[in-house]
Amino acid sequence: MVNFSKTIVFCIAIAIFMLCLSSREVAAHEGTATFYEPPYQPSACYGDKKINGVMIAAASDAIWDGGAACGKKYKVKCIGATNESPHPCKGKDHVVVKIVDYCPSGCEGTIDLSQEAFKAIADPDAGKIKIYYHQV
Repeated sequence: MVNFSKTIVFCIAIAIFMLCLSSREVAAHEGTATFYEPPYQPSACYGDKKINGVMIAAASDAIWDGGAACGKKYKVKCIGATNESPHPCKGKDHVVVKIVDYCPSGCEGTIDLSQEAFKAIADPDAGKIKIYYHQV
């Protein structure tokens, strides 16, 4: 009976531990995304240094935080149109992009995705989309 009780306590402890790991709540924010085309250098974060990959983005004032956003990664998901474009979301469910640049005041979106990142989740003809995004 003692071994059975220890087993139950152990199983409950494991279940609580797994629940804690899997229930890390991620606060998703709603915003908009636009895109920009190459060349992607120079950038506000890395100057003329080579940027690896094209799954990148420029941060607007909403997430720029005086440059603290540089190098951070964001998961971006298309959730709908901001204009007349019917069903702009397509392709992948989401993309993960690295912030490499700054989209200055007057930026049309919360995040300005590389052309490749935008195209992975939405029709480029839409130009601007509604998104959920959060830091990963």
